[in-house]
Order: sequence, then structure tokens, then C-alpha cells
Amino acid sequence: MAACSVEELLAKAEQDEAEKLKSITVKKELDLEFDIGNLLASDKNRLESRDFREQKKEDFLRSLARDNTQLLINEIWKQPTERVDEAIVTKLPDTVTPLPREKPPPKPRPPTKWEEFARLKGIQNKKNTNLVWDENAKDWRRRWGYKRAKDDTKEWLIEVPVTADPNEDQFAKRATAKKERVAKNEFNRLKNIARAQKVKLPGVGLTPVAQQCKEDLVRAVSVARTSTASVGRFQDRLPKEKPPKNTGKKRKFEPLIGNFSTEKQKQLDLLNLMNGKKPKLDINKAVDNQIREEKREEAAARYKKGAGKKGRRGNMPGKGGKGKGGQTGKSGGGKGSKFGGQGGKSGGQGGKRRGKLGKH
Repeated sequence: MAACSVEELLAKAEQDEAEKLKSITVKKELDLEFDIGNLLASDKNRLESRDFREQKKEDFLRSLARDNTQLLINEIWKQPTERVDEAIVTKLPDTVTPLPREKPPPKPRPPTKWEEFARLKGIQNKKNTNLVWDENAKDWRRRWGYKRAKDDTKEWLIEVPVTADPNEDQFAKRATAKKERVAKNEFNRLKNIARAQKVKLPGVGLTPVAQQCKEDLVRAVSVARTSTASVGRFQDRLPKEKPPKNTGKKRKFEPLIGNFSTEKQKQLDLLNLMNGKKPKLDINKAVDNQIREEKREEAAARYKKGAGKKGRRGNMPGKGGKGKGGQTGKSGGGKGSKFGGQGGKSGGQGGKRRGKLGKH
């Protein structure tokens, strides 16, 4: 019994070893259809139902998946290869099988300003080594970063240039220049991200460009005016300067501690309005709107008929001028007429009687 068990164990061990060391050559009645771009292999061979029933389902499916995967890997290694960072990679061809997607494929990243400039000037990226020789330290050091070569930030002595101010702190000047470089790089990085995502950047005042337009100058003046402590309230204006546009309105809030009865009444009114079956109608506001609309229609009709053109020739001889009543008369000259007379009472109110004539 023990010998039988030992033989079974040895046979199982040999079978496991053979499973691990299977040949890379797999024979199929029909060749598989490959789509290397999608890493896809389609097996159209007929499955034997007898083998499927006799063997365990998991073992049968595992063996079938192993053979098809081996054929797919064999097909991948037939593609051209190259070495990248001590690793062999294969360049996959274009895809053949269209796969359904919920969303469209992502668009390629737009080039940055430096990439566009390099493309126009024909500048090509050259891969440099990470280590360079440092003459001061007599050692190979990193090109960038911590403990880099030619690191001038660790110098304890700085030579003052001839054209510089002898009382200027060169260490502070170097630190300020570094902060400006870091801020500029970060600003450019954020601008590239915003441009790629098509996000409109907020205004930054008057930016340095070749030629300033009128809108830029007006915006810069407005920003400078509202940059004071009083937000431009007490700022002096130029003689012919126009008031700024789109200045906005200052919001007003109710006091946090105040009359609680007013707040209670507001809440009750709001609840009554929400619980009411019919919408609340402001009678006075509706009537005012109707009157205003009727007046607007009458004025438009009067303008079409040309009624607004009458009585505008008050200084012409023989025509009625404006009297003291503010209405146009059909006869009688008003003040400042050609005859020097004054318009009569009937002439000022549009009567038919003539006004008194002055002396010639």
C-alpha cells in the first residue's frame, strides 16, 4: 500500500514537472486568428464534448487557455523588437478588431509651447547621461537634483561682480532668483495644463506683449484703480475719464443678531406663499406694467404717424412758437420770433387767436 502511494506521488511529481516544461509548439487543426494590436487570439477549432465531459471542466479550460496563450506569445515575438533600459520590448502593430467603447478614445495631448518651438526650429531631444564629472568634487555626480554637479548653492563665498552694488547681499539675490525661476516654471506648467483642457485663465492685469490694445489698457487701469485699500472709492479720476464698467454690486446681508420678529414674519410669509394653491399676484405691479405697456404702444403709434414732428419750427415766420404753457400754438409768434413780439396767451396754448405783435 505504501509502495503504491509512493509510485503515485512520483507519477504526480513527474506530471507536474511536465506541465511546467511544456513545449512552446502547439498543434491546432485550424490556425488561430490574431489581432496583435489588441493582444487578441480567436480560436475557431471545434471542442470535443467527450473530452470536456471526461476531464474536469477547470482542468480542460486551463489547458485550452494555456495553449492559446502560448500561440499568442509566439506570434508576439515574431514582431520587431528593441531594447529599452535593459529590457526587450516589442512594437505592436495597429489594431484590426474594432472594440466598442462607452466614450470616444482620448485625444492626443496637444504640444506645449516648447515642443512647438522645437518643431519649428528643428531641435531634437538628445538623451544625456544622468552622471557628469564634477571638477571641484573630483567625482561623478548627478546632472540635476540633490548633490548635483557644479552646485553653486553650497558655496560659502561668492565673488561680487564689478558692475554690482558692493553692499548688495549676493546670497539673498541668488535665493530670490531661484524662487522666481521655480515660480515661472510652475506658472508655465499650469498654463500648459489649462490650455490642454481649454480652460479660460483669469485676467492678470497688463501682460507684456508687443502691442497693447485699448481693452487691455482699460482693464489694467481698472485693476490698478481697485487695488487700493478702499477698492478705488476715494481714488481721483482724470478730467475725461469714463466710469468703469461691470464693477458689480456690493452684496448686503442681514445682521446675524437683530429683530427676531422680522425674521419670523419673513419665514411665515414664505410658508404661506408655498402652501397657497394660487400664485400670489401683485395687483399694483400688474397695473403699472399694463399702463406702461399702453403708453409705449401709444408713443410708437404717434411716432409712426409723424405727430412728433409738429411744432418744431417755432422760430419760422408765420408759425406758432412755444408759449408759457409749454404747448404749441397754430398762430402767433413765441418769444424770440422774427418779428420780436411775444406770443399771446392763446398762441401759447394752441388757440386760434393771434398774439399781440410787437413793434417793428
